[in-house]
Amino acid sequence: MTCPTCAPDAPYPEADDVSGSTNRPRRPRSRHRLATCAQGDAATRESAAEQLTPATPWYRTGAGGHALCVGVLFAMAVALSLALPERAPWAYALTTLVGAWPLARKAASGALAGRPFGMSTLVSLAALGALLIGEAAEGALVVTLFLLGERLEGVAAARARRSVSALAALTPKTARVLEAGGVRVLSAASLRPGQRVRVAPGERIPADGVVLEGASTVDESPLTGESVPRSRGVGEAVFAGSVNGEGALTVAVTRPGDDNLLARTQRLVDEAQRRRSRSERLIDRFSRRYTPGVLAAALLAALLPPLVAGAAWETSLYRALALLLIGCPCALVLGVPAAMTSALAAGARRGLLVKGGAVFEALARVRTVALDKTGTLSQARLEVTDVVPLGRSAEAVLELAGAVEATSAHPLAQAITAHARAAGLSLPEVSAAQALPGRAVAGTVGDVRVVVASPRYAALLTPLGGAVRARVAALEAAGKTVAVTLVGGEVAGLIALRDAVRPEARRATEALRALGLRVVVLTGDNRRAAAALAAPLGLEVRAELLPEAKLRLVERLGPGVMMVGDGINDAPALARADVGVAMGGGTDVALETADAALLRAELTGVADLVALARRALRTVRANIAIALGLKALFLATTLLGVTGLWAAILADTGATALVTANALRLLRPTTAPRPGGR
Repeated sequence: MTCPTCAPDAPYPEADDVSGSTNRPRRPRSRHRLATCAQGDAATRESAAEQLTPATPWYRTGAGGHALCVGVLFAMAVALSLALPERAPWAYALTTLVGAWPLARKAASGALAGRPFGMSTLVSLAALGALLIGEAAEGALVVTLFLLGERLEGVAAARARRSVSALAALTPKTARVLEAGGVRVLSAASLRPGQRVRVAPGERIPADGVVLEGASTVDESPLTGESVPRSRGVGEAVFAGSVNGEGALTVAVTRPGDDNLLARTQRLVDEAQRRRSRSERLIDRFSRRYTPGVLAAALLAALLPPLVAGAAWETSLYRALALLLIGCPCALVLGVPAAMTSALAAGARRGLLVKGGAVFEALARVRTVALDKTGTLSQARLEVTDVVPLGRSAEAVLELAGAVEATSAHPLAQAITAHARAAGLSLPEVSAAQALPGRAVAGTVGDVRVVVASPRYAALLTPLGGAVRARVAALEAAGKTVAVTLVGGEVAGLIALRDAVRPEARRATEALRALGLRVVVLTGDNRRAAAALAAPLGLEVRAELLPEAKLRLVERLGPGVMMVGDGINDAPALARADVGVAMGGGTDVALETADAALLRAELTGVADLVALARRALRTVRANIAIALGLKALFLATTLLGVTGLWAAILADTGATALVTANALRLLRPTTAPRPGGR
């Protein structure tokens, strides 16, 4: 298998219609058909990587069998040259014809389809030209090494793809569903939200869900890369494919069995592999003009020396054929997508999902990291610390606020609802629920309108007396977040919450600084609470920001801004930033809007993302340098008559193998540098 834009068997399949950009508003998606450079016919679009499955060795594929056959013929020709030298040219000629025949067919069909400058064209001309000038041995070597290189690259590319597609095998095939009549075994793919499944110790969890009964440790390493099992109890989320530990669990399914975290991970990586990065598109456009130029240069090298300087035709033709092989852009064009695909696979194996090569390029250019506070810099599990009754009893305030907040997915709302339920309160039904991101959650309980709002927004709805403002200020001075409960337009009470910083936050921010990045906290919370959380970490803080204010601030932070968040109110800023990164435990809106996601939901993954992206870009630059450097060197030596076809094909195949091997280095597990050697 060769490169995706100059080979008939492309290892990195691309959709007919893809976007060259991510889904940000300031970079709107433009759908267009990407012209392919130097490619064979459309009938050969399926890739060798796709043909290679764990059950199908490379030599059992059609292309693999053909390459093996040509290799055997070449070995027999070499043996014959030692035993019967006079018969060897015929054996080499047979090897050349057998190897070049399918390539010539692909070149012809490519020309009929409007793509006459494919890799097949270059190799076919070089091999058949070698026959015409009496260099059958070199023609046989050309096709043999070319086909061997294809297969080696195919195996390497398939390895990167299988590292991600193997995720699908982690989901169990069946699940034990609890029904009124007992336990029923069903297909895991058929599970639907609301169903209850029983997971015995040692079994894999069959679907994404929430624990209803039981407590256990769960090994999530296949999904997140986290080697330490996590404790999971009632109300906590679990994911399909993770391994239950020592306790039996009853899990309520929250997502369809065929749309679990593993399936979405594989789908995101597959989509990302089909998107081209900016570097890939530049190389693609360059190669579409470069390949015809190589053919023209080879033609001039064949004609000008004999016609102008009286050189021998055979020598000129030989050098022209070598020039064709040296000029093949295979290694040049393969270097970028091979590196990006390896980086995507490496990230997915560590719980770092990236939606395409363009995102890697943007990640490598990041200079400022903007962190949301609640659920990102802080732990997602807020705790209610104070319930201050002002117009109604503490129980009534908590009951009404808990009922209204139950309609929201925000961590503040979930904490209030959980506290009310833990207090044994029965939450009434809510109608006409409404969420105003960054401001309030409202709903009607009975015939009374209940609003749970930030102090700033509550002051716009009803006057807050001096005593109320003083209590709010005192709670906020202690680093707490305050929610004002309004019942029928009157202040009924205050609810204060505190959220501790994530345990890995210090390591994460130090790792980001070690990468030379500026770190800023953007939050809708009050300034005191935000400062109380961020000050020990030495972080800049921008507080009391509504979603639109976060968006404007992201714009003012300059180029190279990464926004990291987890909530609905972070979605505009995630979309507007150069790179939006969603925490894995966040809302679906944040995950869909962002360009990347941290499945492990740990801040250290942000630094790992940037480090991986920088490695990927260094690999791309190195691959381009290797390809151009070797071509320039052998171009000069060929035109001077120092090297010929043998060196040319070795240079081309060798460069291709080098850039592929260099790209596969990205699959090695590495993390961002930790300060102090941590």
